[in-house]
Amino acid sequence: MMASDTAADVPDWEIEDGLPQYTDPFIQKYYDGREALIEQEKARRSDNSFRQSLTPLATTACAIVSRIRAEEHQTIWSDSHVENEPTSAVIHYPGMMFSLAKKRMERSKTYQIVRRMPKGALLHAHLDAMIDSDFLVDQVLATEGMVIQASQCLNSAEARRQASVTFQYSKFPDCTGSSIWSSDYTPGTLVAAVAAADSFPGGRDGFKAWIVSRSTITPQESLDHHHGIDAVWKKFGSCFTILGSMFRYEPIFRASLQRLFRQLRDDGLQWADFRMAFVAKYWREGQAGAEEGQEALFQAFGEELAKFQATEEGKGWWGCRFIWTTLRVYCKKEMVEHMKQCIAIKKAFPHLIAGYDVVGQEDLGRSLADLTPELFWFKKRCMEEGVSIPFFFHAGECLGDGDETDQNLFDAILLGTRRIGHGFSLYKHPLLIELVKQKKILIEACPISNEVLRLTSSIKSHPLPALLARGVSVALSNDDPAVLGVGKNGLTHDFWQALQGWENLGLEGLGSLAENSIRYAAFEPDQDGKEWIKDIKDGMYGEGIRAARMREWTTQWNEFCQWVIMEFAEYGSDGENA
Repeated sequence: MMASDTAADVPDWEIEDGLPQYTDPFIQKYYDGREALIEQEKARRSDNSFRQSLTPLATTACAIVSRIRAEEHQTIWSDSHVENEPTSAVIHYPGMMFSLAKKRMERSKTYQIVRRMPKGALLHAHLDAMIDSDFLVDQVLATEGMVIQASQCLNSAEARRQASVTFQYSKFPDCTGSSIWSSDYTPGTLVAAVAAADSFPGGRDGFKAWIVSRSTITPQESLDHHHGIDAVWKKFGSCFTILGSMFRYEPIFRASLQRLFRQLRDDGLQWADFRMAFVAKYWREGQAGAEEGQEALFQAFGEELAKFQATEEGKGWWGCRFIWTTLRVYCKKEMVEHMKQCIAIKKAFPHLIAGYDVVGQEDLGRSLADLTPELFWFKKRCMEEGVSIPFFFHAGECLGDGDETDQNLFDAILLGTRRIGHGFSLYKHPLLIELVKQKKILIEACPISNEVLRLTSSIKSHPLPALLARGVSVALSNDDPAVLGVGKNGLTHDFWQALQGWENLGLEGLGSLAENSIRYAAFEPDQDGKEWIKDIKDGMYGEGIRAARMREWTTQWNEFCQWVIMEFAEYGSDGENA
């Protein structure tokens, strides 16, 4: 409601000119109608029912967070109020570009609150882009037998930027003294990683910084939006080759999983649906050659998951599964062979395979329409083999409007996807929005990823609020945190960006997004389409594991809200902080 003036405050000229006042009955009637219209629109939001179900305690906690957020907008995010910081050409504001905001956001009260929040399930994350490259380099240098090879000698800065570089295990690294950094190096020669690091210009620290720069999108690259999407995707794709070559040696793989599970649990997560492109070879410890299939990787993954769940830290970790992913650039024969591998692994490890997807840059890969014959073949073969592997498609991760890439959204829905990865361009399609709502399809939104990969310049211009306002179910995810330069696994950064960027969200909106993640997670046991939809509709009032976990999360949410009230009590009295 607008502020009002008393009769004594009204200037004479307003009275003389007959200017209406805020207190006039017809002006008040206008404002009443205005408020009613706003509330009518809010009732259509996808998070409206969650907001209506908030306890008084949760409502108080959400109000406290709103006050802290407002205070930080005037302090942390106002350069004129920040003391003892070096002068910068960057103008700070809430919801600014992630790479520029990261250091400052991590010092805020709202960041600490969001980090403490129970976040449910991580539904869209590529496992081979979740292990930080600096950790992997340390593991490589500490692991006996790890070697490096390159497609050319790395004797110049340009060569070190452009050459193909990979790691692997070898019983017989080159010990002749030939340096990978000299013109004498023969392309493809295996050089001990430790020797290469020690002889790098700048020593081990320089070597580590170089590998990190080759396997992540740097802050500057994330800001260079004028270079376009194709350019950043070229760098993005190259990162996976280096990361995967370090990650897939058994001792490093196992150590990385334990670290990852701890990080996700520490961030308030309890489940993950991982995606992974099973392309790179997996190496068993001490073996001279790589495994032909993926069975050993899944065996190790299952063992490490059980090992973590048996620890004190892992008691609250419900588990994780894989959405098998195939590269969309594959030809028909490659696609079918990869699908056969997926079915074979599903039969061998039914508890670890939750679904199927195709991945890679949508603009340059094959569209779902083009892949339709192979996808129908896959469903038929699954039925013949007696396995259930539903679709969880990437779609609409693009800027197009009506082109073949944008139309992947149509095919994803027609082919029966249970969730849509990204769905960035969905807001342009009013009919598809209604279908997504009718068919109970959730959007796996990845705001930081969309920004770094140049679909949007900042959280402020992200289209997700348009979907929330129109009743579309959404959960937030982190996509590829190790490649995107996030620096930490979990969802705190994406949740925080959403909280700061969108005025209509608030802590209660974040709570709804977290609850959605559990409602739509691919828990065991496998469900057919009807069972899946019924489970989603029933929510916490249903039966089975999904309902039980939603109820468990609700208890955690209320405990978290109690913590907010106790920890930030000075923001709770009469709406004013002390």
